Amino acid sequence: MRTSVIAAAAGTLALGLGLTACGAGPGDGSDGDRLVVGATPTPAGEVLTYIQENLAKKAGLDLKITEFTDYVTPNTALQEGSLDANLYQHTPYLEDFNASKKTDLVPVTEVYLPPMGVYAKKGTRDIAKLRAGATVAVPNDTTNEGRALQLLASKGVIGLKKGAGTTATPEDITSNPKKLTIKPLDPAQLPRSLDDLDAAVINNNYALDAGLSPKKDAILLESPKDNPYNNVLAVKKGDEDDPRVRKLAKLLTSPEVKRFIEDEYKGSVLPVEGTAHTEN
Repeated sequence: MRTSVIAAAAGTLALGLGLTACGAGPGDGSDGDRLVVGATPTPAGEVLTYIQENLAKKAGLDLKITEFTDYVTPNTALQEGSLDANLYQHTPYLEDFNASKKTDLVPVTEVYLPPMGVYAKKGTRDIAKLRAGATVAVPNDTTNEGRALQLLASKGVIGLKKGAGTTATPEDITSNPKKLTIKPLDPAQLPRSLDDLDAAVINNNYALDAGLSPKKDAILLESPKDNPYNNVLAVKKGDEDDPRVRKLAKLLTSPEVKRFIEDEYKGSVLPVEGTAHTEN
């Protein structure tokens, strides 16, 4: 994640810590059975709220949700212990975060795929019809930038160097027939910047927050087939077998939550098929 995003996250961290202070996790002494989970508002926060309001009590789970609006702070808070778990990220991002920040966070179970999409100004409905010289913005964190470039390459909008994977950068572009300008931006800024761009590759949660429908509004959307970007429930290494985490993992992969995701998002968020709690 770029420095500007980290700096912007500082205020969010203070907010997050303030929200969790009244319901601390293990070691607090008074609320030891409470599970404090960090999430971005959409869809993670909404999925967790559904569990909190409909399933948690019956499962014997005291669930507290703390929402964040960036991609850095939920992992920082999890590593530092003010969260017990979080839900908002895919495994490539988690692995890159661990490597760059020296954290030891691990995935517990896959939950859903929030497909990344390309969104354009009104009137453009076909990725192939982007004008020559168009400016296309992409997320500026390492793994989501690579993910965005791979999505553009999947339709031949650009070509990428052989072997360029989840950490591809604009320097890996080998062909650019329309001479597009690729502009990395803070992921949260992308929907707000769309009017000043020809197109933007936007993470699902920020698209939904901005009132965009990935299924209806995206001119190009990721395929779920063999997709490595399913979002995961994550914890600090060693907490995978915490009974509260096990309960939440089971609920997140339950038929009830699958049905909620299908009914609520109507194809804009896809439940992971055949998921089950995994032990790491």
